[in-house]
Parts: sequence; C-alpha cells; structure tokens
Amino acid sequence: MSSSSLHYTPNLRDIEFNLFEFLDIGRTSLGKAPFGDLDETAARQMLETFSQLCTQELAKSFDESEHNPPKLVNGEVKLPPGLKAAMGAFYDAGMHLLEVPTHLNGLGAPPSLGWAAFELLLGSNPSLAFYTLGNLLVRIIDRLGTESQKKRFLPHSLDRRWSGSMVLTEPDAGSDVGAARTKARQVDGDLWEIEGVKRFITNGESDIAENIIHMVLARPEGAAPGTKGLSLFVVPKFWVNEDGSLGEHNNVVCTKLEKKMGLKGSVTCELTFGDGKPTRGLLLGNVHDGIRQMFHIIENARMAVGLKSMAALSAGYFRALAFAKDRLQGSDLAKARDKTAPRVAILQHPDVRRMLMAQKAHAEGMRALCLFTASTQDQVELQGGHRSTAAGEADVLNDMLLPLVKGYCSEKAYELLSLSLQVHGGSGYLTDYPVEQYIRDQKIDSLYEGTTHIQALDLLMRKVARDGGATLQGLLSRIRETAEGEEGGPELKTERAALAEALGQLETMLGTLMGKLGESVYHVGFQGNRVLAAVAEVVIGWLLVRHAAVSLDRMKTNPGDKAFYSGKVASARWYCHEVLPGIAHAARMVENGNLDLMDVPEESF
Repeated sequence: MSSSSLHYTPNLRDIEFNLFEFLDIGRTSLGKAPFGDLDETAARQMLETFSQLCTQELAKSFDESEHNPPKLVNGEVKLPPGLKAAMGAFYDAGMHLLEVPTHLNGLGAPPSLGWAAFELLLGSNPSLAFYTLGNLLVRIIDRLGTESQKKRFLPHSLDRRWSGSMVLTEPDAGSDVGAARTKARQVDGDLWEIEGVKRFITNGESDIAENIIHMVLARPEGAAPGTKGLSLFVVPKFWVNEDGSLGEHNNVVCTKLEKKMGLKGSVTCELTFGDGKPTRGLLLGNVHDGIRQMFHIIENARMAVGLKSMAALSAGYFRALAFAKDRLQGSDLAKARDKTAPRVAILQHPDVRRMLMAQKAHAEGMRALCLFTASTQDQVELQGGHRSTAAGEADVLNDMLLPLVKGYCSEKAYELLSLSLQVHGGSGYLTDYPVEQYIRDQKIDSLYEGTTHIQALDLLMRKVARDGGATLQGLLSRIRETAEGEEGGPELKTERAALAEALGQLETMLGTLMGKLGESVYHVGFQGNRVLAAVAEVVIGWLLVRHAAVSLDRMKTNPGDKAFYSGKVASARWYCHEVLPGIAHAARMVENGNLDLMDVPEESF
C-alpha cells in the first residue's frame, strides 16, 4: 500500500476495549459532572464516526507535505491545499468541540474519550493535530484568564476556528527555558509589549485560520532570573479587541521556516516579536505565574507526544501486518530443503511473527498506558480539577505517569517502527510505502516537549522525590496485588509470576539508585533513562496482564470476538516472556553502574 493512498488503519477495537471493557468509563466518567451528558452508546458512535473521518478524509493529506511543503512568503506561511481541506473537514464534523466545556457549547467529554479520539487524528496525519492547539488554549483561557480576557477571546476563538501555539524556546535557550531573554514591558493593567525572538515554534504561523493565539513566555522588566521570573502572555497574530473583533496585525512575524527530517506538514518556525513596532500581549490572568500556567499546556503537549508515538507504532504495525499477509516469499522454514515446497506468505515465517508480535504487544501496551493515564485525568477533573486539594492523589499520580507516557513511548516507538519497516524488506525503504515517513515523522517525539532524559529527571528528581516516593509506592502496591492475586486464574499464573519477578527487580533497582545518590547525582544522569524505561515496562506489563484477564473472561460471554481476545492474551504472554525479564538485567546495570565516564578527558572523546 503506497503512502499516497489511504494509509491509515485505526485500532478502534482496542481503543473501545480500553475505554469500555477495561477502564469502564461508561460507569466511572461519562455523564458525571463536570463532564457533558455523553453516554457509552453516544461515545462509541462518536468514535466510529471520527474513525471514518480520519481514515477516509484526514488521511488523504498524510504525504502531501512531502511533495508540497509549507512555504514562507513575505512573513506568511502558505499551507498545501490538502492540509487546509482536512482541517476544514475536522471542524465541519464538530470534532473540535469534543473536550470543550458545555458552558462554551462543547460536548464536555472526559479526557479519556478526548485522548482516544486524538489517537485517531494523530494516526491519520500527525501534522494536522498541531493545528488544533487553539482548542486547548480556549480551555486554558477559560480556566486561568480574567473575566475581561474570557470575554475578549471566548467563544470567538472557537466559533472562528482560530489556531494557537505555545511559545517557549529561544535560539540560545532550548531545554533551559529559564535562560529565556524575551522581554515584556507593562503598558497599562494587563496590557504589555513583548520583544524578542523565539525558535522551534510549532504552528507559529500559517494561513489555516484568520488568527493565531500565541501563548508566550517572557520576562517582565526587573523580574528575577530563571524560570520563576517568567510570565505568560496571550499574544494574538491579529489584535483582538475587547468585543472579540479583529484589529490590526500585531507585529508577530515569522522570520524563518525550519527544514526538517520529517513531520513536514507541521510548521516549525522562528517568530520575532516587537521588531520595529510594538507587539502587544495580555498578561494571562493578570498574575505573574508564567511557568506554572504554561505547564497546563506543556503537560497536555507531553501527553499528546506520547500518544503520537503510540499512534505511529500502531499504524506501522497494521501496515506491516497487511504486507506480511500479502507478500509471498520463500517456503515454510520447516520445508526449506524441499525445493518443490510452495511459497508462503511471510506471516508464516517465525522471525516475521516475532517482529509483528513485538509491535503488536508494545502498541497495545503503550495504548494501555496512555489511556490508563487519561482515565486518571478523568478522576482529577471529577474531583475538582488540576492542582485542587480534593484531586490530590489522582493529580500526583497523573503527574508521575506523564514522563512515562512521553519519555518511554517516544523512545520505544522509534525502535519498534524499524521493525515495521524491516517486515517490508527492501520495499520498506521506498517512499512507495508509508512506514519510512512514519519513522521520520515520529523521531521528533523523543526530542521536543522535553527530551527523554529530561523526562527521566522529571520522574526521579521531581515526581518521585516530591512525596518521598509515596505515589510510586502506591502504584507499585497495586501492581503487587495483581502479581500476587488470582486475576485471570490459572491460565495467567506464569504471567503473574513474571510480573512479580519484574516488580521485585524494579524495587531493587530503585533502592540501589537511591543509595547511590548519596555518592553523586551523576548516577541519576547515567541511569535515569534505564530506570524510566523499567518503570514504564512494569506498569505496561501489569496493564497487559489485566487486559488478558478481562479477555479470558470475555471469551466466554462473547465467543464471536474470540480472535481479538485471543490476540490480547497472546500480547500479554509475549510481553511477560520477552520484555519483563529484561528488568533483571537493567537492575544489574544500575547496581554495577559507576562514574568512570566523568573522568574521561574531553580530548579523549
């Protein structure tokens, strides 16, 4: 199947299994305040409709930007027509209203359903997803803005389909956000003037909407250095008057368009503010709380990146599976010496099956991790919202899971997409097939929104350390209950034992690393990524074992879907047999870790 055809096959069945059979959001989330009145039947229908839209309409523009990329013309970026048509179809279908609160005339869907739908968009054409950021910014302004700011931007942003961007990075301040030098000067009240240059801004400029709302981190005159001195400003491309009408161009100018390895349909650009004439912005909420406010967006973006990687792997797996069923190559390995033996589909070859199951089990495991995290976000909202006292336990669990979603999925998907390509043989290296673009489009995921090691440091130095490991221990206790219990009965005894062994090795690894911290923080620098991956793999193993238990039970009541449920059990068994034993090796590596590399002279590298 060439990349110019409708390349995308969604795994809607596994999405529905996660939401409705495992997480049971029809009972736990749907229809409960503050969410809207969607029930399970409506949610399933919505997912089915959106799946069809993604596969039949949005996927059409997947490779258009490979041949006709966005172009910078006199400070404005022109998008290829297919991308614009696809976004029009997305909005015409009302999909942008899914997670918008009901008081803004949205459907008020819980995060679990919203993220599940977002996977479909990401799989069909990941570049498109970034042009929907304006819908998130509506919710941010609704939550954090002043009443006058809400009146200015809401609901006009939704009704007119305005786009949006998050503006952090600067040429000399990449991951070190606190080194940002963009300045802000107060004019009056919440009105400020912004001056500086920002780099690597996703969706910073395009002609897909009449306006773009930029959320810009800048440092007010006289503010402290570092991240604590940053404030967050709402800076529209075209000024927005108090009544929501558009004013003049706000002197936000795109001065460079990056040429990239992949994801070419997503504009990545340099933005210049306040060069020659003022650029105006409004201090969000009229409070100087920039980095904490921006983290409402950053955390959403990190979740989105993890889902993007998972969606790419799932799409790559289905392409590899379809190819393996159709491609005739060689005889059955057991009959290799029989020159008269018929050729077989490569799906019959053990090594191809190994590669396919590695993709299948990991894609399902990553989806389980992502949607389990999303269901935790449901609980946060049901209990009062992000950073509320009542939502404390769910909130800190979500905080801890996010680096796993972003860090692990983005790293592992890149590795496994190479197997999607490998199954295709030489054909996979050709642009005739979409997998090589999947790989290029996905690679950015381990780099932006915090590199993998930044996620590892966030997990260990902030999320785990914040409460002395209590949240992590709470999650590991839930895993131990499954490992030592009877879930799935005798048929999953071996898998539960493998989970118990991996859990014990993980706890040993964590204890070892904490002990080594007394010697040097460099031990976290060397071992952090390994520990992040181990935590993620144990959590995924736990979820897959529980999926298998549900599947074994459902086979009895729904025998017509036996092939799907048998596949779920097979994924769990393979993962427990092939992945979880690796935790013991990782634990030994942490135990034997040393600081020798820090003593190697620079000139010896």
